[in-house]
Formats: sequence, structure tokens, C-alpha cells
Amino acid sequence: MRPPVATKDPTAVEVEVQAAYLSMFPRGDLLFVPRVFGWVLECFTGNYRDYQAVDARYHDLEHTLQGTLCMTQLLLARHRAQATPRLTNSYFELGILAILLHDSGYLKKRNDQQGTGAKYTATHVLRSAEFAADLLAEKGYDERQIKAVQNMICCTGINASLDSIPFQNELEKITGCALATADLLGQMAAGDYVDKLPILYEEFAEAAQFSTEGSHILATFASAEDLMRKTPVFWNDYVFPRLEHDFLALHRFLNVPYPSGPNPYVRQIEANMKRIKQSAAAKA
Repeated sequence: MRPPVATKDPTAVEVEVQAAYLSMFPRGDLLFVPRVFGWVLECFTGNYRDYQAVDARYHDLEHTLQGTLCMTQLLLARHRAQATPRLTNSYFELGILAILLHDSGYLKKRNDQQGTGAKYTATHVLRSAEFAADLLAEKGYDERQIKAVQNMICCTGINASLDSIPFQNELEKITGCALATADLLGQMAAGDYVDKLPILYEEFAEAAQFSTEGSHILATFASAEDLMRKTPVFWNDYVFPRLEHDFLALHRFLNVPYPSGPNPYVRQIEANMKRIKQSAAAKA
């Protein structure tokens, strides 16, 4: 068993992504992974244009790195399983760009001094797509590539209907579903996921406070304890069915061994759900 990758360390995740990329595409661009990691680190640390460093405490850089690591592992496993259609070098690169930028919508401009980026929770997917478009156009990507990244980012919306996303081809949809899968698995399987749920609640509460809607869905949790209590139901009734059906059951490529072995991400999530239930029972 390899030791887990430290998702608090961008370099550790970058090394994993680079290794997977070159394993899949030995003739790929040796500088692609370090280049795009550099871009994203600039964005999230306050060194890009007039944007502040990320200040959302749950949807931080580590959250992005958790998803990036999971997506990389998923795409590599799918490649090794020789699933069709085969992922191309181009779509792997666009997928990595999309996962790295999928929460850039939490970033605030320097003159935005009110609250944290969490206030944009309800609009962060659209904001992320717009941020990605600006960044990638600046970096020389064409309209088709930018649209692909935006479509993939749109897959992460909590109520995203994949039928309404204008995918340009099947590989784009598959890569978008891989992104959405990794976004959910990466965070929910984290060792400190349960401990960070109160921080997630704080983000939801801030988003509801800044929302212009009368009754915002983010205000449906009465407290951090209420959010925690409802999380196992969220996993069982929403996340797992979405993984199985909407997102093409791509999570199964992470089974070890493939196809019938246990899934380490799902196992860790189930352990986290068990911990939540035990904590709730102890307080009852």
C-alpha cells in the first residue's frame, strides 16, 4: 500500500498528476502539469491580476487538490481498464484545467472587502466558468477548448442537469462526469471531512446571508449539527445515486482491483458516515 498523498501539499499532488499524465501519454507536454499548477497557485494565493488569495475556509486550495488527485486517479484507472472511447491527451489536459479551476468562483477581487468568498456559494459555478474563460483566453486557449472547460465545470453544480449542458462530444461529457465524481469523492473521503462540516455550515450560512433570494436552499440547515445529521442521508439519497446514474458510474474505475474490488474512496466515505451516525447517537 502506498502512503496517501498529502493534499495540503500542492507539489505532492502535482507530482502525482504529472506521473499519471506521462504514464497515459508518454509523448505529452512535459511542462503542461507544472505550468497549469503554477497558474492555479498564483490564482489561489493572491498573485493573479486583482484577485485576493482564497479566503473560503472549506472551499480552499486543498479542496481543489483533493478533487484533482481523485480525478487524476480515476482517469488513469479508466485508461488502464482500456475503456472506450479512449481519453485523448487533449481532453485529459482540459479536464485537469477544469478541476483546478472549478471553484475559482470563490475568489474575490481586491476591492471586495465584505464577507468571504463563501458568500458566492450559490453562484460560484457560473463565476468559476467565467473566471476560467478569462484565464484560458489570456493563456491562448481557443473558443472550443474554453467551452469544453466551462461545460465540465458546470457538471459540478449541486442541481446540474447534464442534459442541459451543451457538450461538444462524448469525451467532453465523460471528462465532465469524471470531474463531478472526483469533486464529491475527493472531499467526502477526506480524513478530516467530518471535522470540517461545521466550517461548511458556516459557508452555507454566509451564502444565505448574502443571497438576494427570499428562502435560499442554503438556509435549510438550522445548525452545524443539523447539517452533520443530514449528511449521511445526503450521501445515500443524493450523492451515491448521482454517481451511479448521472455521472456514468465512473467511480467504479477506482475499484481495487477493477472491476469488482472494493472502492477505497467509497469505503472511506462510508467510514465517515458511520462516524457521523455514532456521534449523533452518542448525543441523543
